[in-house]
Amino acid sequence: MAERKPIESWLTDMDGVLIHEGTPIPGADAFIKRLRESGKPFLVLTNNSIYTPRDLQARLSRMGLDVPVENIWTSALATAKFLDDQRPGGTAYVIGEAGLTTALHDIGYVLTDHEPDYVVLGETRTYSFEAMTKAVRLINAGARFICTNPDETGPSTEGPLPATGAVAALITKATGKQPYFAGKPNPLMMRTGLNAIGAHSETSAMIGDRMDTDVLAGLEAGMQTFLVLTGLTTERDTEKFPYRPTKTVASIKDLVDLV
Repeated sequence: MAERKPIESWLTDMDGVLIHEGTPIPGADAFIKRLRESGKPFLVLTNNSIYTPRDLQARLSRMGLDVPVENIWTSALATAKFLDDQRPGGTAYVIGEAGLTTALHDIGYVLTDHEPDYVVLGETRTYSFEAMTKAVRLINAGARFICTNPDETGPSTEGPLPATGAVAALITKATGKQPYFAGKPNPLMMRTGLNAIGAHSETSAMIGDRMDTDVLAGLEAGMQTFLVLTGLTTERDTEKFPYRPTKTVASIKDLVDLV
């Protein structure tokens, strides 16, 4: 087996790796501090499309994690990059929050419900039957169906919430059309993120707490992968998958000395 190249850039998931239910995970501050001191390119990633990078930067800052806006990469940004590459200056009917609408505005997209090129589904806490009905009718009329991420549930202090993937399944059932998912585990999100920081997959690593999104996306993008056990996946869970992370560690604290 060829010897692995040294890790020169890092990508890390946010929820379950750096923070959990609004509080930082022990070692997250030291990891981010070491990354910034090293000068190595890095990105904090999230499949959540609700917030803009500036929103997330402020949220992390309140928890003592100093992450510059330009080092935050969301599924909304990955979706916008994909649409800009596919159909520059297009139109879209959007179900989502500011993180998604801002990303699409920034690439010059017009948001409309009049014969849009795309229906773009993202995360929101206020999915409405009216908006979903409109999405179904627009897709049936020829709009292409794009979804920021396939996560079927999201976390909350009260318990799991239906998320983008669950609503996408409803729209698919009503239209017979499958969406294209831009976020993890699509390696597109990793590749566009790596391009944004000028990094290369063979010298990059992905840290995550989920085998089915983080590890899979990193693996398919050609990166080393580190699974932390501070989120949704347990060590026993890893045996259920036909692929393995490069290494499994207890938490982000165990990776500080690798930077």
